[in-house]
Parts: sequence; structure tokens; C-alpha cells
Amino acid sequence: MNLKGMTWPAIALALALLVAARAEAKPPNIVMIISDDQRWTDFGFMGHPIIQTPNLDKLASQSLVFPRGYVPSSLCRPSLATLVTGLYAHQHKITGNEPPIPPGGKNTPVYRQQRHEMIAYIDKVPLLAKTLGDIGYVSHQSGKWWEGHYSRGGFTAGMTQGFPNPGGRHGDEGLRIGREGMQPMFDFLDSAGDKPFFVYYAPFLPHTPHNPPERLLSKYQNKTDSLFVAKYWAMCDWFDESCGELLDYLDKKDLTDDTIVLFVTDNGWIQKPHARGYAPKSKRSPYDGGVRTPIMVRWPGTVKPSRVETPVISTDLVPTVLAACGLEPSAEMQGVNLLDEEKVNGRKAIFGEIFGHNAVDIHRPAANLHYRWCIEGNWKLIVPNKANIADGVEELYDLSEDPHEEKNLAAECPDRVEKMKRMVDRWWGVES
Repeated sequence: MNLKGMTWPAIALALALLVAARAEAKPPNIVMIISDDQRWTDFGFMGHPIIQTPNLDKLASQSLVFPRGYVPSSLCRPSLATLVTGLYAHQHKITGNEPPIPPGGKNTPVYRQQRHEMIAYIDKVPLLAKTLGDIGYVSHQSGKWWEGHYSRGGFTAGMTQGFPNPGGRHGDEGLRIGREGMQPMFDFLDSAGDKPFFVYYAPFLPHTPHNPPERLLSKYQNKTDSLFVAKYWAMCDWFDESCGELLDYLDKKDLTDDTIVLFVTDNGWIQKPHARGYAPKSKRSPYDGGVRTPIMVRWPGTVKPSRVETPVISTDLVPTVLAACGLEPSAEMQGVNLLDEEKVNGRKAIFGEIFGHNAVDIHRPAANLHYRWCIEGNWKLIVPNKANIADGVEELYDLSEDPHEEKNLAAECPDRVEKMKRMVDRWWGVES
């Protein structure tokens, strides 16, 4: 606004009109892209020498990229629940993928009742889709979703029908997205009209089954001696293709400039070279192979593309979206707005927690706890819960020198260990 030559009354009127116009402006659309079981290294923009991810590489070039992003828990269900609530698992209480399995197995009334009780936790916490819906957003769920029907997550539309429907364990119809095309999401975008929208895209990719199209597998088979690794690499490529379809559709519909795109992975995966499944120090572990992920935010015209090495965490995503929409996070959220450089740089440490796959007690998160971890600068401390990991030892790593956490420095740096343990205890709520 050029104020030169304007009188003070005219300036006051112009500013009032500008404020009113911004208040009435349509808030940004939100697209959250969530990779499923992918190691932090396994993208072109993160330096992988073989895996091709041209669409995500392009997104990275247009985004604020945090290569040292993390999720608190390296298991899909608690991690995904964190992404839609902004809360740690010990806060939202969805700590494992399943309740305890009773002696009679999963077909017993006791098990089914506990499944219902676990899902009911989603009804008791703040939800991003619901909060956005309160200010006029429409929203769509696709991909992995554990918490019953999509509407329980506050979504106005979606694919997952949820437990106890057949196949309703963690996504049912929602798991078709990506692997079987993107049309349900495109139909939703076409139907949104002039309303702002929130898209939750959590495809079952590159998650097992590793059954990539032959055209993609053939790109990688001669680049490794392991068919298992080649299939996994091809799955990462397939996931990237699906992201490209979504991002291209935003371009086609002239929505890109009005849309914030967020990217994160639910948890890591290191493929075993000689068998199906994941290697140690990846999924379900407290190591970076399980909890580290690139985090990206693209908002054309507002966020300047750059790469920031400060550690951040997925609990930051909900506060970031809320701030972009002019909303305040709830009091229990501990994350920060990733677009607030002062708050990101001012945070001293980030924290996480690892729980068992099957909860020991669905009402007491501490009963299921395996590890807590903390990152302060380049230092990472892992603290085992002796009640569940009897042979666990405290582990301290200098990630700047040892990014794959191979040399435990705890015995050499006892003072640092004790200092960081006190930080973890304060975060967790234990009096030191």
C-alpha cells in the first residue's frame, strides 16, 4: 500500500479496509501428505543416490524443509493420531496399534470392547479436521486411519468405514488410495467449490505389501543384489508418483497458490536385505531410523523456500496449521508454529516416546512405555523403561558425528546424560 500524500484520516480508513479485507479473505487450503514406513534418507532431496522421487524433490525445492524432523513414536497408529491432534501419545492415550490380546484371541468380546474403547479416545481430544470445520472447512480422509469411521476424526468426507466393519482395522476402503488411483480425492476437490478444504492423504505407501508395478521394479532390480531392497525402493518411487498426481491436480485446478502443503512420514523403515520386514533400529525403535523424517511446509507467496537444520517434531504441524488459519492451539499442545522462526530456534529440545505394539493397559500410557528420548542440538539421549525393557541401557549419541547411532557415549559423558534425563523427566511430568 502506497501511503505517500495521503492524509491521516485517509490512511486510517485505508488500513481499516485492508484489515477488514484480510479478515474476510478465504483461509488457506490444507493438504497433509503422510508417507507410510519410509526411512528419512530415502528421498532424492535427502540425498539417496538411487531412489527417484522427482515430485517430492520438486516440492522440497518450493518448501521450507526441515531435514531433521521427527515423530515422537515410531509406530503408525500413535504417530498418526499425533498428526491430527497435535498431542503426544501419552496425552491422546493411543499408544499402540492394538489393545492387549486376551487368552481367547481377537474374536472375544473383551478384545472387541477394548478396540471400541481405544477408538473412543479420538472423541475426547482436539481434532484438526473438526477445528477447521468449525470455521467453514470441508475435509477428506484417505489412506491409513485407525480411529473408526472417518467422521470420528472430524472429516466431512472420506473413505475409511472403520471397525467393526470388515477390513476396518486400519483403513479398509481408504487403503485403496494411491495404489488404485486418486479419483476419490479428485472428486472431493471438485466438490469443495469455494469452501476452504483440508485433505489428509496417508496412502499405504511405501508400506508392505511391497508389490510395485513391474515398470517401477525393473528400474531398481539391477541396482542392488537384494530383490527385497529393490521392491522397497520401487515402492518409494510409486509413492512419489502418487504425490505428483495430487500436486499436479492442485495445479490443474488453480489451487496451488492458495494451498499449504505439509509433508511428514509416520515412522521409519529400514528394509532387511535378505528377508521381508524391517531391520533393527528402524520401525518401533527409538533410533533415527524409526523416528526421523523430513518435514516440509509449502505455502507459495508466504513461505520462502529454504532448508533449516533445527530439529522439529510432528507435534508442530497442528499448531502451524492453526496459526496459518488465525486460530490458537489448545493449552495442552506442546508444539510450535514452524513458520515462527523465533519459536523454532528458541526451543531447547524435542522429546519422544516409544510404546509397545500391543498396549499393556489401554488406560495407562506409562504401562506401555518402552523408551523416552530427547534431542538437544546434536545430542540424542535414549532412556529405557526398565519395567518393560529390563536389559535396556541409557544411550547417548552425537548425531553430528554419528548419524546412524553406532557409538554409545553415555559412559563417557555422564554429566550430559544426567542433565538430559532431568529434561526428559520434566517433559514427561516426573519430579526430578
